[in-house]
Amino acid sequence: MRLHTAPDHGIVGAVATAISAAGGVVTAIDVVDSTRDRLVLDVTCSASDAEHSKRLEQAVDAIDGVEVYKVSDRTFLLHIGGKIEVTSKVPLRNRDDLSMAYTPGVGRVSMALAENPDDVSRLTIKGNSVAVVTDGSAVLGLGNIGPGAALPVMEGKAALFKRFAGIDAWPICLASQDTDEIVRAVEMIAPGFGGINLEDIAAPRCFEIEQRLRESLDIPVFHDDQHGTAIVVLAALTNALRVVGKKLTDSRVVVSGAGAAGTAIVTLLIAAGVSDVVVVDKEGAICSGDGSLSPAHTELAEVTNPRHVQGSLQECLVDADVFIGVSAPGILQPEWIGTMAEKPVVFALANPDPEVDPAEAEKYAAVVASGRSDYPNQINNVLAFPGVFRGLLDARARDITIDMLLRAADAIAHVVRDEELNPNFIIPTVFNTQVPKAVAAAIRGAGTGDA
Repeated sequence: MRLHTAPDHGIVGAVATAISAAGGVVTAIDVVDSTRDRLVLDVTCSASDAEHSKRLEQAVDAIDGVEVYKVSDRTFLLHIGGKIEVTSKVPLRNRDDLSMAYTPGVGRVSMALAENPDDVSRLTIKGNSVAVVTDGSAVLGLGNIGPGAALPVMEGKAALFKRFAGIDAWPICLASQDTDEIVRAVEMIAPGFGGINLEDIAAPRCFEIEQRLRESLDIPVFHDDQHGTAIVVLAALTNALRVVGKKLTDSRVVVSGAGAAGTAIVTLLIAAGVSDVVVVDKEGAICSGDGSLSPAHTELAEVTNPRHVQGSLQECLVDADVFIGVSAPGILQPEWIGTMAEKPVVFALANPDPEVDPAEAEKYAAVVASGRSDYPNQINNVLAFPGVFRGLLDARARDITIDMLLRAADAIAHVVRDEELNPNFIIPTVFNTQVPKAVAAAIRGAGTGDA
């Protein structure tokens, strides 16, 4: 906060006291200017969230003789001018450098590529480039906020690609939510990229877009909200079941949420050998034979719920081994977990507010995971997508398969050593440098058929 105050240096103490009384932590107070008429102070303090920040501002503004002139949030400051940039990998110091990097030398390379198109990935940035594509229709937990508002998220995704896998990723925010237009737009830009990462596109449109692009393009197409989430969930569940001494293939699983993430999780769990999965949406258990289901839910019903369980989430949880939530906050009452099978596993992944408070869930569950960084066992897609694309690009893959997804999940799970595994540590941290390496190696191995 920049403050204009009365010309009294004793007011510095009053500011610090007011912030402390309001629950803030003062980290710095600097006198920027001091005259006979006023003091200008810069106060840096820590708040727990945006609402707390406003309360601190109000507490300071209420001090007699103090005016809050301007407030800066370090998160917003970090985003000024964007978070990524383009830099040259080659020196351009003189005419000789320029003649090779650009004309006339570049013309020779272009002609060589016209004659041998397979060399494009080797002689251009295509071999290390991914397009991060969104229509802004399902951004984080914020909903349909549009392509402009989605851009900071796509920038962040590009920064993660670079940080964790050395991949150059480009945010592509499309001003359309029409399936045909999105498919055509991606098809037109695809020649410049080695892979397409679809991001924050609402269901069910995302399913058709991914399917059509996979059929028309000769580079891998990966919808991270579906497959990245599924990979990390399977990895975490593999280890959680190791902790409680149960087998994946014997477990009864209830999945809350039948959107993009829920559908992909179910698909991957079934591919991994889980035979008893019940999917629940806001209407209750999805079951085959229900004529009111949408086409997407009908397909889901055909491969799930073999016991034809019906009823609400509460009813479906009875005797279940695992709950996986990718739906809405507060829909799971903690005491319902007590009706699950012995040593239940609970993954409450709705963000930013999970289906159940993890601290309350821990009273009943043997293992609890969430999407939050302030609790143990964070299910975070950054554990998957950088390594997945690193492996795809290295292998010059033209597609991504279920086998690749299964191998990626297994690789993440096994980064956690036996001596590290416990109820509060079932998944590696996102800063574990072994994760993207292990995932990339697993993807490359799947592409070559190696074990």
